[in-house]
Amino acid sequence: MQDKSFSPERQSAFDARFEAQKIAFGPIVFQCVRYAWKRGMLQALAEAGDTGLSVDELAATGRWTPYVLKVVLETCLSAGVVQLRAGRYQLDKTGYCVLSDTITQINLDFVHDVCYVGMHDLDRSLDAGKPLGLQALGPWPTLYEGLSSLPEPAKTSWFAFDHFYSDTSFPAILRDVFSSGARQLMDIGANTGKFSRAALAHDAQVQLHLVDLPQQLAVADITLREAGVRERAHLHPVDMLDPAAPFPAGMDVVWMSQFLSCFSEPVIASILQRAAKALAHDGQVLIMDTFWDRQRYDIAAYCLINTSPYFTAMASGNSKVYESTDYIRLCEEAGLRLVSARDDIGYCHSLLRFAKA
Repeated sequence: MQDKSFSPERQSAFDARFEAQKIAFGPIVFQCVRYAWKRGMLQALAEAGDTGLSVDELAATGRWTPYVLKVVLETCLSAGVVQLRAGRYQLDKTGYCVLSDTITQINLDFVHDVCYVGMHDLDRSLDAGKPLGLQALGPWPTLYEGLSSLPEPAKTSWFAFDHFYSDTSFPAILRDVFSSGARQLMDIGANTGKFSRAALAHDAQVQLHLVDLPQQLAVADITLREAGVRERAHLHPVDMLDPAAPFPAGMDVVWMSQFLSCFSEPVIASILQRAAKALAHDGQVLIMDTFWDRQRYDIAAYCLINTSPYFTAMASGNSKVYESTDYIRLCEEAGLRLVSARDDIGYCHSLLRFAKA
């Protein structure tokens, strides 16, 4: 892997100290900026345009007191979300991103609604190897058992986060999935069945085998019935953590999307070994995921790297956003060889294709 740094090549000690303070006060800045967005302050400034608004003018609307406006907007000022010119606040470029950029809003909601409270237990989760922050949302041993019954707004924000990244990629990879003429296709980690639905709609001959926990398959079953493609779908409830639980055999293609990152390396190794055994003679394993080491832009790598602590504190306690080299190594140990790799799919996905070694 190439050397990597997110800081400027030449950074003064003063600048480095300022960056350190941004980290120290990061959670406070996050909440103030989110308040300004959710409560309409940023929208009011956007509507005012270049003339901006004073605190008194904003307070005159009756929506906020002068105290609230000063506390929140001054923090937004320090974060570059707004500007202050001649006593009047104006929306800055970062503020426009918060106000209008979908991916920024989805990330903000995910961090606030799913991660924020539980992240207080990150230290204990790291030490124990268990998602101890998950208790902020429910009593499950991992988040995956509780996905279908997460409280709101965490449930909506989790699925919005998950689907936004994956859904943009599905249309771009269906030709890859069916390039070998697959007739028996297995979707491991089928989740809500969105990929399976797309695959069944793309090819009228394929038989789709969905492998996941029973509660997730129940949701996928509804998705496929509503789409009118349930007759070619076969549901296989499997506990991924049980290395003795086999996958259905004779598969032309085994598909996994944003799935292996939910598990520790030993569990990934077990899943890959079972996937390899499930392949037909010329079958292939296709893995689509978000690898931080294969990103073209630092912004994508930054977001992916900082999703890993969510897996620690909230999801599983022992998984993360991996480097592609981790998957390649584990696949090789499972008797698979890398055939090809395709990057820049959707927002930040890569597709790794493996065949039997």
